[in-house]
Amino acid sequence: MGNGRKITIRVPASTANLGSGFDVLGLALGLYNTVEMETTSRGVEVTVEGEGAERLQGEGKRSLVVRAAEAAFAHLGVTPPGLKVHLRNEIPLKRGLGSSGTACLGGIIGAAELTGRPLSPQEILKLALPLEGHPDNITPSLVGGLTASCLSEGEVRYVRIPLPEAITVVAVIPEQQLSTAEARRALPRQVPFADAVHNVSRVALLVGAMVAGDLSLLDEATRDRLHQPYRAKLLPGMEEVLEVARRGGALAAFLSGAGSTVVALVNQGAETVGAEMAEAWARIGLRAEVKVLAIDREGIQLS
Repeated sequence: MGNGRKITIRVPASTANLGSGFDVLGLALGLYNTVEMETTSRGVEVTVEGEGAERLQGEGKRSLVVRAAEAAFAHLGVTPPGLKVHLRNEIPLKRGLGSSGTACLGGIIGAAELTGRPLSPQEILKLALPLEGHPDNITPSLVGGLTASCLSEGEVRYVRIPLPEAITVVAVIPEQQLSTAEARRALPRQVPFADAVHNVSRVALLVGAMVAGDLSLLDEATRDRLHQPYRAKLLPGMEEVLEVARRGGALAAFLSGAGSTVVALVNQGAETVGAEMAEAWARIGLRAEVKVLAIDREGIQLS
């Protein structure tokens, strides 16, 4: 592998769970982190611009993107070269929009491409899984669109689900960060049987509604009892923001991944719905940024 080889990987953000599809569903969003990776004669240099730059700048070899690249080099039996990595981040950190998943994917795919041995989606997901923990964010970011994924004997099994063209995503991103670990600790070890049945029925309805293009079912289909009620105490005002979105005409509203972002699906009035959601948080003193996003249907882009 010669010095000076360079690859650019653009990775979309994602929103996981979609309410009822806990640890299963994920949707790729038109908000991107870009990884530029170049081989050098020695050492590792990481530079960052955009979201999280101050925090990520000094991580160097410890950064997630470098650890992911090293995992790919090891998988391919290649001695890791020196690397120059530049990250251009649009995705806020610790807001439930899949920023860590983009670093994992960017590092793995960048390393494989620089080696001249591109990996299959299954190989990429298997390598990313120990770094990311769950496939619900990394799968849609990799392949685009709406995906359902699960683990089967250490392998990620996934399918892309057709979804209506009319849907736009409103992401309302509060100042407050939430770590995935903290959000996981809020969950109970066991849930009532009726709550499990509730979610199974809603996620089946959600997948069917997307395939059938029946937008009227999305509100009920995204209603959750497995994680959002328990995480609400970590995010003051969350329930009110969800209700404001629904009253304002959103097709559905739910916590994005582990939070703190709240997402609404809309087919009209996106800016108004977003402004009303942000206003609901402002009433309790929490500032929030509104982003109206397209659904990314392509996944990872290389150049």
